Amino acid sequence: MAVSPNKVQDRKEDLTDFSHVGPDTLSGRYLRHFWHPVHRSQDLRAGQAITTRLLGEEFTLYRGQSGTVHMVGGRCAHRGTQLSTGWVEEDCIRCFYHGWKYDGDGRCVEQPAEDEGFARKVSVDGHPVHEYLGLIFAYVGEGTPPPMPHFRFMEEFDESKAFRITEKFTKGYNYRHGMENSVDPVHVAFVHRNSEYRGLPGCPSVEAEETDYGLKLRSIRPHGSIRITQWQMPTILYIKQGPRDPAETAWRDFLLWRKPVDDESFVELSASLVYMPEGERQRFLHSNEAMMANDPAPELGMKALRNEIHTDDITDLQLAVNVQDYVAQYGQGTFYDRSGERLGRSDVGVILLRKLYARELTALAEGRPLTSWKTFEPEATTGL
Repeated sequence: MAVSPNKVQDRKEDLTDFSHVGPDTLSGRYLRHFWHPVHRSQDLRAGQAITTRLLGEEFTLYRGQSGTVHMVGGRCAHRGTQLSTGWVEEDCIRCFYHGWKYDGDGRCVEQPAEDEGFARKVSVDGHPVHEYLGLIFAYVGEGTPPPMPHFRFMEEFDESKAFRITEKFTKGYNYRHGMENSVDPVHVAFVHRNSEYRGLPGCPSVEAEETDYGLKLRSIRPHGSIRITQWQMPTILYIKQGPRDPAETAWRDFLLWRKPVDDESFVELSASLVYMPEGERQRFLHSNEAMMANDPAPELGMKALRNEIHTDDITDLQLAVNVQDYVAQYGQGTFYDRSGERLGRSDVGVILLRKLYARELTALAEGRPLTSWKTFEPEATTGL
């Protein structure tokens, strides 16, 4: 059932609620203890500034003329206009409205119409950023940021067999829909039965266990294959993902982050190793970028939800999975009240993820230390 976010927020704070992400919410405060991807590196050119939203707040992301990326507050401290409409000058950004200029740490360094020295008293927030695996990550919490997770298997691989791509898709519903979908292997047997996951036939039995990085799932199918799902807290998914292009020679290594924009939208940002002969890669990249630039999945998904088409009508493997997931997840509504659910034994992954979040939110609310999650090493899926 879809409900108004305001109606949910009016309730007494729920230590099991990690759907809300604003700075005044418990789950929003928790998520601010981590690095989050905010953009693809290739989509931000030198001298360009954009507005980006993360965890219910607005920021200005820009790449200086030196190539260095910076992220500062979304609006000028003078009279509140949007900073991204201004000009990037070297590694600073100048406001469009009255020319106030800020450096990459958010300090005002110039005010053309004001007395000299006034600028030293003015600043906007500045936030640490880090480029990694073709994505731009930011930390918007308080204090010193934690170490950035690094994934050696995504850095060191045989480039004659595979290459790395990044992808970005925007979703118009709560980020938790997508997260809980990722730790629900049973949905693959139904939502994706006519897709690239043809190597995973049948409804699996599911096992879940807590790990030092988060949780691990084993989905065991009738023909004997065991697919491993690894979830690193708070929002990182790793799986082997089926080929979507005829030229792919093996299943992908798929690493996904979900960037919560606000309570009603999020962005999926991923880095994948695609196994493909070198001669096919440029064709594939061109096609994949074109598909992302004009992503038809939301429109097709809404048609399916209006019963104008069925997802079985979509035979393009590159597109089908995105549409199928959109239908299943947006079909819950933009924001979903989970209080009336009836969970079963196959929902062990969802139950465990909720347990981990509830434990962390309780610790935060009580002022106790949070878990220092490790970084996983990938485990092999068998029988594909």
